[in-house]
Amino acid sequence: MYLSGLDELDRKILDLLTQNARYTYSELGERLGISRVAVKNRMDALEARGVIEGYTVIVNPQRLGSAVSCYYEIETRPETFAQVAALLDACPTVTQIYRVTGECRLHVHAVSADQEEMERFLSTVLDRLPGVTRLSTNVILSRMKDVKGLRL
Repeated sequence: MYLSGLDELDRKILDLLTQNARYTYSELGERLGISRVAVKNRMDALEARGVIEGYTVIVNPQRLGSAVSCYYEIETRPETFAQVAALLDACPTVTQIYRVTGECRLHVHAVSADQEEMERFLSTVLDRLPGVTRLSTNVILSRMKDVKGLRL
């Protein structure tokens, strides 16, 4: 298994939390056949190790009416890569940044309230990034499958 350092109980806890992060310690304990205190101790340990980074709400921007969600592929000159990543990180429109292999170094996801806001993001942020040699945009039309979390 690629998740070395986790025993079967840790994997089961993570699998349940991936399905529903709102489970209480008691609900998890009932499903796993252990006490809520044991679940809490395990989860505290997983958090301390950085395996669990946080708990969050997942918002579907397409259900918000006119929201626009896009993926950007960005290639930069090597000397401006860190600066570009930092500028994107500071931008609230950007929701995810990945350093990737392939034709571009950065894979970026951004969500705006509407098409006008996305156009402002393009002109005031993306068009002004230093050392960008290539930029491609993919507008997300619909979400067909979106697996959240790591499947164990």
